[in-house]
Amino acid sequence: MGKFIETIKNIGKIEELKKRLLYTLGIILIYRFGSYVVLPGIDPSGLSQLQQQSSEGLLGLLNMFSGGAFSNASIFALGIMPYISASIVIQLLGLAIPYFQKLQKEGESGRRKMNQITRLLTIVIVALQAPAYMTNVLRQVPRMYIFPFDPNLTTTPPFFFVSSVIILIAGTMFVMWLGERITDKGIGNGISLIIMVGIIARLPFALVGEFISRMEAQGGGLVIFLVELVVFIVVVMLCILLVQGTRRIPVQYAKRVVGNRQYGGVRQYIPLKVNAAGVMPIIFAQAIMFLPMTFAGFGSENMGKFAATFSNIDGFWYNFTFFILIVFFTYFYTAITVNPTQMAEDMKKNGGFIPGVKPGKKTAEYIDTIMSRITLPGSIFLGLVAIMPAIVRLFGVNSQFAQFFGGTSLLILVGVVLDTLQQIESHLLMRHYDGLTKSGRIKGRTS
Repeated sequence: MGKFIETIKNIGKIEELKKRLLYTLGIILIYRFGSYVVLPGIDPSGLSQLQQQSSEGLLGLLNMFSGGAFSNASIFALGIMPYISASIVIQLLGLAIPYFQKLQKEGESGRRKMNQITRLLTIVIVALQAPAYMTNVLRQVPRMYIFPFDPNLTTTPPFFFVSSVIILIAGTMFVMWLGERITDKGIGNGISLIIMVGIIARLPFALVGEFISRMEAQGGGLVIFLVELVVFIVVVMLCILLVQGTRRIPVQYAKRVVGNRQYGGVRQYIPLKVNAAGVMPIIFAQAIMFLPMTFAGFGSENMGKFAATFSNIDGFWYNFTFFILIVFFTYFYTAITVNPTQMAEDMKKNGGFIPGVKPGKKTAEYIDTIMSRITLPGSIFLGLVAIMPAIVRLFGVNSQFAQFFGGTSLLILVGVVLDTLQQIESHLLMRHYDGLTKSGRIKGRTS
């Protein structure tokens, strides 16, 4: 405990780190405040049906990602998911279209162009989602709560519908801007932090709800609740192991003599992560699974059989497809973030080689083979953890609390927290202070 207090004091001594943390906290407070600002013209007291609809199922998951903004009919109701969907599309285009492949190789200038295209695509996606969301709101909110100051209205004013759509588009773009500000001037990845804040804001309500349900006559009592907490902690530990797991490859550096100095002649290790893609496969797969609900008008009565099947988060086909998508995106994201050829070239330039493997092409093939072998079990375990909520719901766990038993929520929570703590620790170690742990080495997704 004393070491922890000393670490907090050290954080206060580093002016840059303190400013970044306060800046990040300020942005998060703005985001949380905005999630409670209801769209103009809607009486918040009439949102009970919308909140009930968003308490479970796929809409419940979407509501959790937005930190409750979806069920509040907030200006931030659509959250950051349209931006995530746009990012997926752009990265997929980078595999198939030469123009995007060229941008990926242009360094910082290419990255800026890709970001600009992603923003424009985000506007297009949210412009499609916003009318569907407003249509659903108008179904769920009684007419008396729409423009309550004018009770003689019998139809929805076109101006109200159009202005609400524009506000929802602006809200999503503002949330995206907040995330980029955190990335540039704060601590951690801003987009991931905004998603994490939305998730963690729902955890206390889910925990209290599960406790109350277990204390009821047919709930099983305190013992069952404690068993659930133990299982929850075990799943959290497994997620941490998944995020931090590595396979080390030995690299021998040749001995070189330059003038009177000797270089090389040492052995080091390259850590290859079992889950090099982090939580991005989960986010990508979840964004894809939201599409049927988007095109079906957010749960309308005319929803087709296909959309209904892939909107049932407890159904077999939903979870099977979700699992397959996670495995696919794990390989996909690992392929675009880990470049064995570049690693082999850098190793060769620095006089390094893997014992028993020829430098150059053979080394790249060896690293690629190792990555494929360790990514397979990592992707399967990632997929199993992602569908864990559907499994625990079969044992009577409350729907809201079940979302934290592994699944998208917990994996994002663990991954983002570890990444943020790793960045804080890097600032501490860089200025010769002790880290956050005894070893001083927190392994995040990007280490």
